[in-house]
Amino acid sequence: MSGEGKVVCVTGASGYIASWLVKQLLQLGYTVKATVRDPNDPKKTEHLLALDGAKERLHFFKASLLEEGSFDFAVDGCDGVFHTASPVLLSSNADVVDPALKGTLNVLRSCAKSSIYQKAVALNGKPLTPDVTVDETWFSDPAFCEKSKLWYMLGKTLAEEAAWKFSKENRINMVAINPGMVIGPLLQPTLNESVEPILNLVKGVPCETNGWVDVRDVAKAHIQESENPTACGRYCLVERVVNHFGIFKILHGLYPDLNPPKEYSEEKASELTCRVSEEKAQSLGITYIPLEVSLKDNVESLKEKNLINA
Repeated sequence: MSGEGKVVCVTGASGYIASWLVKQLLQLGYTVKATVRDPNDPKKTEHLLALDGAKERLHFFKASLLEEGSFDFAVDGCDGVFHTASPVLLSSNADVVDPALKGTLNVLRSCAKSSIYQKAVALNGKPLTPDVTVDETWFSDPAFCEKSKLWYMLGKTLAEEAAWKFSKENRINMVAINPGMVIGPLLQPTLNESVEPILNLVKGVPCETNGWVDVRDVAKAHIQESENPTACGRYCLVERVVNHFGIFKILHGLYPDLNPPKEYSEEKASELTCRVSEEKAQSLGITYIPLEVSLKDNVESLKEKNLINA
């Protein structure tokens, strides 16, 4: 893969996944137009400016999800746009829906003038039992999300739904990357809610069952689909579905001094879960970093940033 001579836009570039995406794009020779809410905030830019190639090929643009037209200059002249800007607030209220929905449409409107992606799959009320395989045909049910007060998931679901409608009406070539719970090392200096469950497990606090995937794989998948002319539709990215007892079992193997979460047992750690189809992701040549490696790198990254005791 080579991005020499190509210009792409990454929205919300200071975020967890976006930071890794910017890093990998720069490594491949792309010129990156990065949008952030405040280009003068060092917490949003310093870790990106330190990346190899940033001095020559990274350019910041101020943009807001709720301000129509604010992405116009960043998108103009780009070969592709990676829309990763959306607040990851898993315990949020309904206020998170508008930035996800309106922000996605604002970015697409800018794309239409010039020349998406996550908890929008499995939340539809169906039981996720061991005999179930989730694939790209699954869509979360907005009514179920709203009734369950799953506001972040509702925002992602409505945003993807609106994005598909808009892209079809405006003949925009769109691909949606739908990762599970994203973990792995952090580039940005602050903790984000995606890796907070791992921090909680290290402290002995339980979390929910999830499909897990490494942030580096998610960033790489974005690039792989953008460079593959046959890429289309949606792609689910999950290395493995494991409950929190199973995650703790792996962590305990890596760090024997950890205290188990409440009600932990070997039997619960080995309980079967649903699975996520890998066929479509494999068609792009996507392979996954093992969950064990992602967890270790995640914890070591948290240590380096003094978010947990070494």
